[in-house]
Amino acid sequence: MPLPAPEPGLVVCYEFLWSHEFDAGGTQGEKKRPCAIILASKTDAGQTLVTVAPITHLEPKYEDRGIEIPPRVKQHLGLDNDPSWVILDELNEFIWPGYDLYPIARNRPDKYDYGFLPPRLFDKIRDAITALDANIKRIIPRDEEDY
Repeated sequence: MPLPAPEPGLVVCYEFLWSHEFDAGGTQGEKKRPCAIILASKTDAGQTLVTVAPITHLEPKYEDRGIEIPPRVKQHLGLDNDPSWVILDELNEFIWPGYDLYPIARNRPDKYDYGFLPPRLFDKIRDAITALDANIKRIIPRDEEDY
């Protein structure tokens, strides 16, 4: 199965690099995790630039910096039953497909996505990211030439 088209709302398996890892000199994330594609746009060179937000079990420190994923949505995506949040103030940006996209499971080496977030939930996430003060958001570039 080929890679999916990078569309907003699609949840992919991605090696997310947190800002504290980046600030410490890291160029690779510590683990692969579900991440929601927030934005996909074309560069001047015709490549697809993708921005993703991580999904984590760790509750955000500030309530306005994460949105909890409802259990039914987690079930729809095939994620575990533990509470999870989409983190709004930590984003990664890369040229699709990049080096850090992975199959969702060892027994599914041809599947890179969990499916789509429901449109209303995606809109809520996108709007909340947009509403955050620019000084709060960290967008970490993941393409090697950006380091």
